Amino acid sequence: MTDTRTSAATFTIQGRTGAWELVMGLEIHAQVASKAKLFSGAAVGFGAGPNEQVSLVDAGFPGMLPVLNKFCVEQAVRTGLGLNAKINKRSQFDRKNYFYPDLPTGYQISQLFYPIVGEGVVEVEGEDGAFFNVGIERLHLEQDAGKLIHDLSPTESYVDLNRAGTALMEIVSRPDIRSPEQAVAYVKKIRTILIYLGTCDGDMEKGNLRADVNVSVCRPGQYEKFRETGDFSHLGTRCEIKNVNSFRFIAQAINYEARRQIEILEDGGKVDQETRLYDPTAGETRSMRSKEEAMDYRYFPDPDLLPLELEQAWIDGIRASLPELPDDKRRRFMSQYGLSQYDAGVLISEQAKADWFEAAAKGRDAKLVANWVTNELSARLAAEGTDFADCKLPPAHVAELVELIETNVISSKIAKEVFDHVWNGEGSPAEVVEKHGLKQVTDTGAIEKAVDEIIAANPDKAAAVAERPQAIGWFVGQVMKATGGKANPAAVNEILKAKLGL
Repeated sequence: MTDTRTSAATFTIQGRTGAWELVMGLEIHAQVASKAKLFSGAAVGFGAGPNEQVSLVDAGFPGMLPVLNKFCVEQAVRTGLGLNAKINKRSQFDRKNYFYPDLPTGYQISQLFYPIVGEGVVEVEGEDGAFFNVGIERLHLEQDAGKLIHDLSPTESYVDLNRAGTALMEIVSRPDIRSPEQAVAYVKKIRTILIYLGTCDGDMEKGNLRADVNVSVCRPGQYEKFRETGDFSHLGTRCEIKNVNSFRFIAQAINYEARRQIEILEDGGKVDQETRLYDPTAGETRSMRSKEEAMDYRYFPDPDLLPLELEQAWIDGIRASLPELPDDKRRRFMSQYGLSQYDAGVLISEQAKADWFEAAAKGRDAKLVANWVTNELSARLAAEGTDFADCKLPPAHVAELVELIETNVISSKIAKEVFDHVWNGEGSPAEVVEKHGLKQVTDTGAIEKAVDEIIAANPDKAAAVAERPQAIGWFVGQVMKATGGKANPAAVNEILKAKLGL
C-alpha cells in the first residue's frame, strides 16, 4: 500500500482494490492541574510511594461520600472557554459501572448525559502550514482509575491507587481528522492550549495527557456524504486505540491500524468494533476487548452528587481571567514584530519559548532574535534535553548578542563563536567579545590593505573576475581568512568590487 496526499485535508491509502481514506476522532484525557483529587482531599502528585496518596473515598470504603472539588470544576470551565466551546450551566455526574482491580468502587464517576462543556472548535496548523478545523463534541469531568503493576512478580499483580480519583478532563473531538499528521498536530494544539491555560501540565511521559484514537477507513467520497447527512453509516467501523501517550506513537498506531483494517476489508472480511492497544515494540495494535457502548456500562445519575449548576457571573469571571491564548499570540507576533506565520507558529508552540522570545526582542530586531531563538538556542536546548522553561541562558544575553550584530561590532559569523563562549558560561556577549578580541574590523584602511595584498599575489585570478564575476567569492574568503574572520563582510565586498572593476 502507498500513501498519497490528495489535498491539505485528506490522506489517501492505495490498496489492492482501490483508494481508501482515513477518518478519525480523538478522545484526549488530560489530568487536571490540581493539588487535590476530584472527589476527595487526597493529594495529587508524581513520584509518591505506592498508595501514599489515597483517601478512604479513593479506596472505595463503605459509607464514604464524594465531595466535588470546586477548583477542578473551574479548571474544566477555563478549558472549555479556551476551546471556544459552550459552557453548560447545568451538568450532571453519572456512574459508569465496570469492574476492574484498580477501580475499588466498581464504578467510575463521569459525565455522559449532561457534560460540563458542549460543542466548540479548534483551529489547527498542519505541518504544511495549512489550517484546518476540528470540532469539539464535548468535554466532561471524570475520575481516573488506579494503576496495575505487573512486572514486580511473575505470579502476582499489584495495585497502586495513588492515581485513583484524580480529576480528568476528557476532550472528545468530532471525526474531522483525516491523516496521522493531522492527528499529531491536533493533539499538540490541545496540549499547547491546556498549558497556556494552566489547566494541565501536558506531561505525556507521566501519563498526564494521553489520547484514545478512533480510526476507521472508507472509500473516497463517503466522508463527504457523512458531512452532508450526519449519517455515520457512510464511514467504516471504527476501532479505538487506547491510552497512546506520545506523538510518535499516535502516528505509528494510526498508520498500522489503517492498513490492518484495509487488508481485512479487501480480503472480504468485516472490521470488528473493538478497543485495541498499541505495542510500540512490535509496532502493531492488539485487541484488548470488544467495544462497549453506553448501555454496557449501565450509566445512571450518581445519587450522591447533586446536579452541578453554574452562575453566569462566575463563568464570566473565569473568562475575564484567561491568558492570551496561542492563536491570539501568533496573530500578535505577526503584526507587532513583523514575523512570518511560520516563525510566529514555532515561537508560540511553547508558552515558555514565546515568553523567552518576547523578553529578548524588546528594542531589538525581532526577526533576528526569532532566528536565534528558533535555531541556535532551540538546538542547544534540545541537545541537552532541556525545555525553555528550564533554560539557564537569560534572554538579555541574546538581546545583547543581536545588538552587537546590529551595531556592526561583530558579524553574524563571529556571533556564533561568541554564542559558544556565552553558552559555556564565560560571561555576557559583550564580555566575551572583549575577552577574546572578536570585534569586527570596520577600518576600511586595514581591509583595503588586505585586499591589495591578495590581489597583488593573485593577478591571474583578479583578471579572471572580469569574465566570471562570481569568482569574487574566492577573494572574499581570502580577505576574511587574512583578517581572522573579523572583517566587515559588506565593506569587504564593496572594496573588492571597486578594486576589481565590477
